[in-house]
Amino acid sequence: MKTWTPETPGYNQQRLGFQRRDPHQPAKIFGATSAADIQEAVRYARDHDLKLAVKATGHGHTRPTDAVLITTSRFDDVTVDPGQRTATIQAGASWQQVIDAAAKHGLAPLSGSFPGVGAISYTLGGGVGLMARRHGFAADHVRRIEVVTPDGTLRNAEGDLFWALRGGGGNFGIVTELEVDLFPVTTLFGGSLYYELPATPGILETWREWTATVPDEVTSAVAIVPFPDIPPVPAPLRGKYVAQVSLSILGSNGEELIQPLRAIGTPLLDTVGEIPYTESGRIFAEPERPDAYGARNVLLNQLDPAALATIPKLAGPEAAAMCVVMIRHLGGALARPPKEPNAVGHRDAAYSLTVLTPGENDAAELHRAVLDPWQPYVVGRSLNFSFAPLDQHQVSEAYEKTTHDRLLQLRNTYDPTRMLQPNHQL
Repeated sequence: MKTWTPETPGYNQQRLGFQRRDPHQPAKIFGATSAADIQEAVRYARDHDLKLAVKATGHGHTRPTDAVLITTSRFDDVTVDPGQRTATIQAGASWQQVIDAAAKHGLAPLSGSFPGVGAISYTLGGGVGLMARRHGFAADHVRRIEVVTPDGTLRNAEGDLFWALRGGGGNFGIVTELEVDLFPVTTLFGGSLYYELPATPGILETWREWTATVPDEVTSAVAIVPFPDIPPVPAPLRGKYVAQVSLSILGSNGEELIQPLRAIGTPLLDTVGEIPYTESGRIFAEPERPDAYGARNVLLNQLDPAALATIPKLAGPEAAAMCVVMIRHLGGALARPPKEPNAVGHRDAAYSLTVLTPGENDAAELHRAVLDPWQPYVVGRSLNFSFAPLDQHQVSEAYEKTTHDRLLQLRNTYDPTRMLQPNHQL
């Protein structure tokens, strides 16, 4: 196993991830290639009374460490069992790696809108993916978890620990391997319709009304984006204030289902059609370049029309900073309990709303202003979409009280000294 310190060549490359805001400054980095390597790093941190964090593949951290950092990018094998329809995923594998491995057998995982994120960290936080309303949270379809707990022991998670890891995040150990269900899906009807908001102001309300009518096979979202006038942005969108309606539909009647959206007018750009699941990242077309950013999320029991109408003004081009608002339609299978209970909270939420601002500047006041009209409808928050440090009270809002109390008790059992520094600490 390779290690790095601030004096070692390659240190900066190892410590930096997708999230470039407030980066890790560890005294020592362990580049894990196996579960045994992770055990060694955990024992080193424990024996030296140091805090420890993990950098997997994905959108990154909210809580930097200055002590010990484990990187898992070299520990990323994916094995598919087509007969059992499962994938076994090592700690550093991205969803794209799982997607590509599963596609060879006509299968697909419950991956998210950005296939570059780490499959395990995504799943431990719940995981709202492209087939979420049909199949539920990614955490609902985990069969087995191998984890190194803070005492340095490699365990096959069972009982309370298995329950807690599926939705409770990285508070209980470092997951080295995950076995998940796969589904017989090779294509999606998906993509995005990009409407200019000033020209089609009714698109947000149309999407809201449409989501109340669609079957569980439809998973969708709308993003309100002030696109900059720069070359990386597709030419039709440059300098435009846009509502991007992203669609992921299972079945053969996708075009028929989206006719109410098409009826509102001609989009600036239309990428909707039948696509291979291996190209599912095209649907949301999220930026792939590392950046600094901050975000807040709330879960809503309804999408109030009056509150919805405030977004274009509060988060528009005249806002104090660039502001992107993403609303995801939940419900369907997400609202139903899984066969084996887990720690995922607030299944009753109907929508998820995230406000995100790129850059180093603190946009907390802007985020509060955008979220304020929604306060009467907030039922909690999703930690996976909260790209900013949260205090313990804010973390508790991701769960019902009984679930949070149980998670906190387990955290105190497995990591009483708080050696682990997960993104969102109980």
